[in-house]
Amino acid sequence: MTHGVIDDRALVARAAGGSEVAYRELYRAYARPVYWIAFGLVGNPADAEDVVQETFVVAWRKIPSLRLEGESLLPWLATVCRLQAQNRLRARRRHSSHAALSDAIPSAVDVEAQVVQAHTVSAILAEVDRLSDLDREIFRLCAAEGYGYEAAAVSLGVSHGTVRNRLSRIRSRVRATAIETETP
Repeated sequence: MTHGVIDDRALVARAAGGSEVAYRELYRAYARPVYWIAFGLVGNPADAEDVVQETFVVAWRKIPSLRLEGESLLPWLATVCRLQAQNRLRARRRHSSHAALSDAIPSAVDVEAQVVQAHTVSAILAEVDRLSDLDREIFRLCAAEGYGYEAAAVSLGVSHGTVRNRLSRIRSRVRATAIETETP
């Protein structure tokens, strides 16, 4: 790791070779964004936490054969997460005897909504990939890992104002991308 930039390809290669340290670094980098994807799909904090754990169990098993397409592991993890969330929702429906619960689930398993959401997430991730290295790190630290401006600034060796201003521009770009992809 250099200057806070995670090299996912190197970490994936090391994790594929059995490095638990590399796998833990990937987990720390992506557990929070995967949680929010899971929560958006299952709508329940406890289920979302279970989906995150199941996603990373699958990742641990499959990482030796993974060929990372882009620079980030997140798109692949998001796909695994969506599949695990679908499994969780199917199990919830199967084991539920309450009609009320069934009525609450359709919005979460609406195929069209999932396709739109997947398309939006892909567009946002592509937009994030187009950011400069510094902007990508600011986004990762502040948006994905929950760092405050000052903590991110210290971690990256830049000023508080730099983080605040760049994050504002990054959020505007990401928001515009999300709005464009959700508009029919």
